[in-house]
Amino acid sequence: MGSWTFADVWEAVAASQQDRPANIQGERVLSWGEFDARADALAAHLIEAGLGRQAKVAAYLYNGPEYLETYFAAFKAGYAPVNTNYRYGPEELSYLFDNADAEAVVFHAGFSDIVGGLRSRLPKVKAWIAVAEPGHPVPAWAADYDAVVAEIPAQRPVKAPWGRSGDDLLLLYTGGTTGMPKGVMWRQDDLFNVIGAGGNALLGVPPAASVEELAARIGTIPEMPRPMTLVACPQMHGTGQFSSFITFNAGGTVATLPSRKFNPIELWSEVERLKATGVVLVGLAFSTPMLEALEANPGRWDLSCVRSMSSSGSMWSQENKRGLLSHCRNAVIMDSFGSSEAVGMGMSASAPGAEMQTAAFALGPNCGVFAEDGRRIQPGSGERGLVAVSGFLPTGYYKDAEKSDKTFKTLEGQRWSVPGDWAEVNADGTLKLLGRGSVCINTGGEKVFPEEVEEALKTHPEVRDAVVVGVPDARFGERICAVVEPSGAAVLTLAELSEHVRGSLAGYKAPRELVVVESIGRAPNGKVDYKAIKDLALRALNVPA
Repeated sequence: MGSWTFADVWEAVAASQQDRPANIQGERVLSWGEFDARADALAAHLIEAGLGRQAKVAAYLYNGPEYLETYFAAFKAGYAPVNTNYRYGPEELSYLFDNADAEAVVFHAGFSDIVGGLRSRLPKVKAWIAVAEPGHPVPAWAADYDAVVAEIPAQRPVKAPWGRSGDDLLLLYTGGTTGMPKGVMWRQDDLFNVIGAGGNALLGVPPAASVEELAARIGTIPEMPRPMTLVACPQMHGTGQFSSFITFNAGGTVATLPSRKFNPIELWSEVERLKATGVVLVGLAFSTPMLEALEANPGRWDLSCVRSMSSSGSMWSQENKRGLLSHCRNAVIMDSFGSSEAVGMGMSASAPGAEMQTAAFALGPNCGVFAEDGRRIQPGSGERGLVAVSGFLPTGYYKDAEKSDKTFKTLEGQRWSVPGDWAEVNADGTLKLLGRGSVCINTGGEKVFPEEVEEALKTHPEVRDAVVVGVPDARFGERICAVVEPSGAAVLTLAELSEHVRGSLAGYKAPRELVVVESIGRAPNGKVDYKAIKDLALRALNVPA
């Protein structure tokens, strides 16, 4: 088993470039030296609070330096950090903190009321630490985060008596579209390796062989200069979190937006101000308003600094990619297909004039597609199967052996993660993604995957976003309903959209119902709540569930 730990790596990076910026949010700039020292102080505080080896430390925080400092501190002390969706209500939060066995919670003080109401239900928590905000002081029952990180310990770096190990965990809680959140257990060594181990395969830079080599080559490899990455999506989700880690592993700077509500004008202004080389987003939820801002403000920003725009976890359209690349002519769009429990299933790269087709992903080196009986799907066969990835994988779901057994399977004599995504394998070996089986529509005996129809709908010039759900049908069991967000004041008709879908898909996949909405309301991670959208459609159509 390997022994990479993020704390060892980031401490070495900090030692090699104390004064270079690590975290930027608006006017706040924290150097690598400050990042390291503040994380040491927080780690010492948690140890003093009595947390034991691999205790769980929950980050109930918005984007910002405190998020990554909390993770760094947990890594330093041999604890397991736990992400927390700041949109959760009290019951979801209580479930998550209890399920994760959280012993410390670091939270923004604006959440004090909701956290205060949960404290009596969470006796395992030994340390509450609050980040003060304008209008939200630190409550009396919590430690002041700023005061904690200002108490720099004399002995550094901070290491707990039990030390650190590549087996130390990170828990990534994922809600999906159904059920309560579940915690994906990543060993740090596996996670470090699966996100590149300090190298960059696309740039031809191999993984680092040691912490010393990684630190020594930062800023010295022409192919891989220090990145300045603007993480626009929430760091509480895997995309924002892992992208931040990749940036730190390369000795770069992670920037987050000053505002908490996504604003594309602010994003492009920050890109220009910081000379960001990379932008991290999640599919249409970000790319559509980003493109609309560029189209409405031609020539306003100098975006020649942007070398990459990366997204994962949500498919987005070829038209959006083409539009963004027409404004960011030095950039490549990296679209990753993966999930919290299956990183690196596929990848598509788009450059100006060479945009990859929507949902056409090149299979990753450790990726395969398997039929439900365990047979590998052959390219060009037209057969559908489940996408699987092997190699560096999570150990399972925290405290849920049943779900772990359903997702992590042994196929062809090795362990694979099979999170439930259906696909076909094209003759050229690329994937044609179909969607999750859990939201598959059965109409007249034919299986229809919503995402396949959604992508067809999104190619219509007057469709800004679309979600497809099944509604009850007396004859066919279910019929397809398109829930569509139009572009501007466009008037869309069912006949027009159905005809458009028939131009690329079989007739039985065309919508039979249409519900037009002002906004699809995607979450910041690009996902939609299919159950909520279906309920909305049933009400709009006056159809009983």
